[in-house]
Amino acid sequence: MQKLSGKTALITGGNSGIGLATAKLFVEQGARVAITGRDPVSLEQARQALGEDVLALRSDAGNVAEIAQLMNAVGEHFGHLDVLFINAAAGSPAPMEFTTEAQFDAMSNTSFKGVFFAIQKAVPWMRPGGSIIVTTSISNQVGAPNFSVYAACKAAARSLVQSASLELAHKGIRVNAISPGPIDTPGFGRWDVPQEVVDAARADFTNRSPSKRFGTPREIADAALYLATDSSSYVVGAELVVDGGMSLLL
Repeated sequence: MQKLSGKTALITGGNSGIGLATAKLFVEQGARVAITGRDPVSLEQARQALGEDVLALRSDAGNVAEIAQLMNAVGEHFGHLDVLFINAAAGSPAPMEFTTEAQFDAMSNTSFKGVFFAIQKAVPWMRPGGSIIVTTSISNQVGAPNFSVYAACKAAARSLVQSASLELAHKGIRVNAISPGPIDTPGFGRWDVPQEVVDAARADFTNRSPSKRFGTPREIADAALYLATDSSSYVVGAELVVDGGMSLLL
């Protein structure tokens, strides 16, 4: 039996990595799915991989006007929304002393402000029993040198999940978070740094992980599926850590 039969789902950042893996799984489980992304090329490639029934919309997850347009477009297309997976994120390494205001704004607009307004704009379209899932990060629990803005935004998103849970519970809408550790996605290492820095970071994460490997996008998608279904109906305001034990050492 398909676990999301009759459900509608929107996945931001669904054109690659965790978002695309989740979209594939949700489609397999019977959901009607919409995905977003900023890059029209990868967005169209994702739509082709997922099938013609998937709604693919270009949208900037850090732009409030575009978020509002997105939620209205998805709501009018499906008539309602059952699952919202806020997965789009922006983050790149930068020491505090060299971080520019533009870098700060780009990361915080997508990873915190955009999360807040995605929830706000989606709620009118969500049915009782709906599920909102936010991708956070294990970096929200500890100091993250060179990722201070990213980690702070993820901590803010974690706090927002708790507050939103309490505000939306009376509407029958659950809000939870998934906190991934290092995940092998195309976005890892897509930083403005030499390749040897990326390779060193990958080796360091692998060596420090109790599991001695990166996680896969599908492993995060499986966690999202759990939080999207009635199997997690009594899970409210939680943060599900999926990191191979990495945070146990931090």
